[in-house]
Amino acid sequence: MIQRVGRVNRVDTEFDSIYTYNFFPTEQSNDLIKLKEAAEAKIHAFIEMLGADARLLTEGEVIKSHDLFQKLTSKQTITGEDEAEESELEYLKAIRDVRDQQPDLFERIKRLPKKARSAKQHAIGSPALLTYFRKDKLEKFFISESAGSETRELDFMTAIKNLKCEPDTQRKQIGNDFYPLLDCNKAAFEFATSEAAEIEDTGRDNSAKILRRLRSREVRTFKGFTDDDEDFIKQVIRLLEDGALPRPTTKKVYAALKDEINPLKILGILRRDVSSHFFRPTRAEQSRFSQSPREVILSEYLIPQ
Repeated sequence: MIQRVGRVNRVDTEFDSIYTYNFFPTEQSNDLIKLKEAAEAKIHAFIEMLGADARLLTEGEVIKSHDLFQKLTSKQTITGEDEAEESELEYLKAIRDVRDQQPDLFERIKRLPKKARSAKQHAIGSPALLTYFRKDKLEKFFISESAGSETRELDFMTAIKNLKCEPDTQRKQIGNDFYPLLDCNKAAFEFATSEAAEIEDTGRDNSAKILRRLRSREVRTFKGFTDDDEDFIKQVIRLLEDGALPRPTTKKVYAALKDEINPLKILGILRRDVSSHFFRPTRAEQSRFSQSPREVILSEYLIPQ
């Protein structure tokens, strides 16, 4: 694909616009011809030939076969249009823009003390508090509402959408129920990072169900996985064992794979629904994690509009 585009998009071309057309099979057709798997295998071999630490797309980035295939086949690469689904890269770019264009503001943000709090108006039904917690490298977001509904864990993208505001967004007065709501969020985070949470993770828990599926004989003995695929599955298993995946993510993953038995389709679901944001050392640092303090990083009090 790269070679084909390079042949038509020459430096000295006389054309203002160059169009390339790539054809990919439907999911049903791919089950028969395995084009995606074949492409990933070739990319994997290409990377291995260059070296495992080859940076192919961006400086400082290690690209796996799946990452490069996704990059090559993304809507933005093929059509020039952004994906409909938001990406963490959008928010990373916003941070970099502040760093490069507003260094004084970036310095102020860096120096914000832990337990920072603020309030703003938000399109919600009742006042609520969203709190960002951290324990070693594990990060979680919880939200509690004044209406007394159950404290919920949010995934990164949902949390960041709630926290996002514009430069002219006015800061509001924090409600009197701030501390009771903070206590609810703290209790949920403490339970989520305690041994009690691991004990409760029996058959009804989505994480435990996903673990059982990934440890099943069909997946463990499947011979069609590349080394990269097997390493990815091991990383997902470690995330599940350490409780590093938020409940909304595990719920979404299990809903997609609960009736799926094809190992390659199970792998595809994991690749699609488990964000790269979650991949970081966990089990290898388990002893340090168990001794790490639970920290409140910041809280946002949300006021109904």
